[in-house]
Amino acid sequence: MTAATPPANRPRRQGSIPGRIALYATLSVLLLVFIAPMIWAVSGSFKLRGDIFEYPPKLIPSPATLDNFRNLLDGEPFWNWFFISVTTALIATAIAVFVCALAGFAFAKYRFAGKRLLFSVMFSSLSVPFAVILVPLFVLIVKSGLSNPWFALIVPWVAPAFGIFMMQQYIIQSIPDEILEAARIDGATEFGIFLRVVLPLLRPPLGALAVWQFLQSYNHFLWPLVLISETDNYTVPLGLNILFKAENRSFDLVLPGAVLASVPTILVFLLLRKQLLEGLSTGAVKG
Repeated sequence: MTAATPPANRPRRQGSIPGRIALYATLSVLLLVFIAPMIWAVSGSFKLRGDIFEYPPKLIPSPATLDNFRNLLDGEPFWNWFFISVTTALIATAIAVFVCALAGFAFAKYRFAGKRLLFSVMFSSLSVPFAVILVPLFVLIVKSGLSNPWFALIVPWVAPAFGIFMMQQYIIQSIPDEILEAARIDGATEFGIFLRVVLPLLRPPLGALAVWQFLQSYNHFLWPLVLISETDNYTVPLGLNILFKAENRSFDLVLPGAVLASVPTILVFLLLRKQLLEGLSTGAVKG
């Protein structure tokens, strides 16, 4: 009976090969679908305007030119848009990561009056579309005299409910009370426990939250559209939008702008990819 076991297992191994081929083929097609627009944008950004929509399309520009980038950077305030978008997104992300970790720690490890009600209200806000609070938020910002773009572009993203919930769940699952009690016995303050004990253990979810939050702030279109009126203070999405809506549809400027605009998001992902993958895998296993 022992000798008959290997032949019985062979059909399973043989049968798994078509499944793997199908899986890899499906993943390859999905990868191509996701990456094809970026490849087309990079290729088109180096083409002459008349060659962008040539048929059949050519992947390698011939002739290749840098005039599109020169015209964008010399003729449009792209660097202003880029600087405002990146700076406000980085500030909003840094504040949001700290606030979400602190609030998640409080919800996970402390008891206080109104905790359940406050958490329920916070969690239920996830179901409210941003468009619903857009006008009230704008009126509140303007009436408070805080409509300066450098402030107003950051405020809506400093305490996202999703981030608080994410931190709260991770802390409950991954940080035992015994560690906190040991720190209290050693004489650490509550805020010192958060800084020295909790934060170092939150690197994976904080990295995942930072990537998500940066993308949210950097790519948002509706709030800057309502808030900003001066072209020089536009964010990158608004700037590319006015180029796209121009009378002559300036694709020769939109494509290089899109390529340059993607650089910060790619860098953030590459810098935090390890924490992002660890945070997502931890949530998948423990969630």
